[in-house]
Amino acid sequence: MYAVRLHEFGPAENLRYEVVEDPRPGPGEVRIRVEAAGVHVIDTRLREGIPSGPLPAPTLPTVPGREVAGAVDEVGVGVDPAWRGQRVVAHLGPDGHGYAERAVRSVAHIHPVADELTAATAVAMIGTGRTTMGVLEVAALTARDVVLITAAAGGIGGLLVQAARHAGATVVGVAGGAAKVEAVRRLGAHVAVDYTLPDWPDAVRDALEGRPVTVTLDGVGGRSGRAALDLTGRGGRVLMFGWSAGEPTAVTPADVAERGLRVESELPGRIMRRPGGIAALEDAALAAATAGTLVPSIQAFPLARAAAAHSALERRETIGKVVLVP
Repeated sequence: MYAVRLHEFGPAENLRYEVVEDPRPGPGEVRIRVEAAGVHVIDTRLREGIPSGPLPAPTLPTVPGREVAGAVDEVGVGVDPAWRGQRVVAHLGPDGHGYAERAVRSVAHIHPVADELTAATAVAMIGTGRTTMGVLEVAALTARDVVLITAAAGGIGGLLVQAARHAGATVVGVAGGAAKVEAVRRLGAHVAVDYTLPDWPDAVRDALEGRPVTVTLDGVGGRSGRAALDLTGRGGRVLMFGWSAGEPTAVTPADVAERGLRVESELPGRIMRRPGGIAALEDAALAAATAGTLVPSIQAFPLARAAAAHSALERRETIGKVVLVP
């Protein structure tokens, strides 16, 4: 089979499309004929040898990627043969090996995929979708909220825009560049602003006509995250679930003590520890997509062009969830 392997930490060009041996499922495992594999910004950091959150730098050589969808084509010992031929999606865990034409996962960690969903949509919901459901669970948005979402054209951001609209909230989506701003408008944001413009916080204030932001959902961090936090009104809530900018949003004691902000910065850990665990969030995300409540935007690249997908992510040129298609 073909797979994308990394032999040396470094730039995207280090990702090589090459022939490797097909994996075989062990006891309790299934093999998936991959139709779509997810690409995450974390993958770009691990490619450079930089630990990201709970994930250490991988042992080389490695096949990156932790999200796959496709049909089961082989089952291991102890697995019901009825799984063979079933469309499934799985998060592969920290070991990855998703950028490939075949992937192996324990049958306990796979989910059936409804006929209504494409493989790419299923991949989007098993990773970014489950994070979105966890963020929404903590945020508990209402129609009284004014919600500011950073990276609103990204995989998680786009889903958060839709969910906030469904909750009846006023939605402010922040994204980089005219094309992304237009995409955020199409998703339903009441206000869409280009964060690459130096006066973007003023544009948000003007658009809201004095209404304060009550909830900020920030997966960017850095300067953009800090600007979003500054836009949050007294007594507002700031939920930080990532920092694609490379550093978390800076929070001062005055933000909490004087402005009364409630800052939640340990969302990933909290999500991991929730009742029902990650699997329940994966189920909820897939159910929302099947019902059409949440519709992820997808940007696909051929598996052979994984390096181009990484480069586009790093240049912030992508919209929605990035997937590789064998």
